[in-house]
Amino acid sequence: MPQLEILESLPLRPLAQPEVPVVSVVLPAHNEGDGIRLALETIAGVLRQCNVSFELIVVDDGSRDDTFARVQEAAARHPYVRGLRFSRNFGKEAALLAGLRVARGQAVITMDADLQHPPSAIPELLRCWREGAKVVHAVKRDRSTDSRMQRLRAQLFNGLISRFGRIDLANASDFKLLDRVAVDVLIERLPERGRFYRGLAQWIGFPQANVQFNVAPRIAGAGKWSLLGLVNLAMTAILSFTSAPLRLVTILGFVTLVFAGLVGGEALMSWVQGNAAAGFLTLEFTLLIIGSFVMISLGIVGEYIARIYEELKGRPAYLLEERVGFEDDAGKR
Repeated sequence: MPQLEILESLPLRPLAQPEVPVVSVVLPAHNEGDGIRLALETIAGVLRQCNVSFELIVVDDGSRDDTFARVQEAAARHPYVRGLRFSRNFGKEAALLAGLRVARGQAVITMDADLQHPPSAIPELLRCWREGAKVVHAVKRDRSTDSRMQRLRAQLFNGLISRFGRIDLANASDFKLLDRVAVDVLIERLPERGRFYRGLAQWIGFPQANVQFNVAPRIAGAGKWSLLGLVNLAMTAILSFTSAPLRLVTILGFVTLVFAGLVGGEALMSWVQGNAAAGFLTLEFTLLIIGSFVMISLGIVGEYIARIYEELKGRPAYLLEERVGFEDDAGKR
């Protein structure tokens, strides 16, 4: 049997810590070898001060550096560290899903492995959870550590999602705490492959709360998000949460019809008055406008069809190559 099939079929049971932890922390990581050890130590220190049992789950999203080797070293020293490694880069959304699926905690915290999501905010997340919130969103107080271009891209992204997706993502992040009830809903009741975690965490409802935090500098390396990656995530978010783009196609159709009627009416009046109708320039301009609307409409419809096609294929959101910290660990070599 191929190695990947073995890994997918084996149960993911933790080693040497049979009790269910109070808190699970899921850390998607891509090329974070320089900082992952410090991240694990810092987060573990904060959770010890909170006096709760915990586990730290690192999901290596196809890193090309020694990220997973560092996780293996940490897991050998600390039984609360566990790691999953994808066979290739499947994206942050897939990494979050994989982490949520294996997390056992009564509360699950998702945060970045570069410590830009400060562990110092964890006690406040836990306080809101203990007061009854099932979903606690960590909301950015400011983005002073980002460059002007990064802030502009984030504003454009959040604005598009909030406008068309009808969910408020102002300064939202993947830094969240989910109660076990919310986690089970996300992984069992929402089977879609094209996922947008920030939006789904709001969409499921339940009592929710916000905690503000200041974005911290990265402990090592550089940011992984590109403009193309943000555009793709924005498309996934919009197409997953609203049919507004399809309504835009209808609006464009009516606009084209009105424009064609005006041009046709002007040509008819010129003919009735005995004047020469407009020449090729007017005709060329009209055809370009109509052609542009048609191509935009086809593109919008095509994006929805592509999403449907991806869902119907039924391919897994990710494939595991290695793992560490679980029983029957076939990934150990």
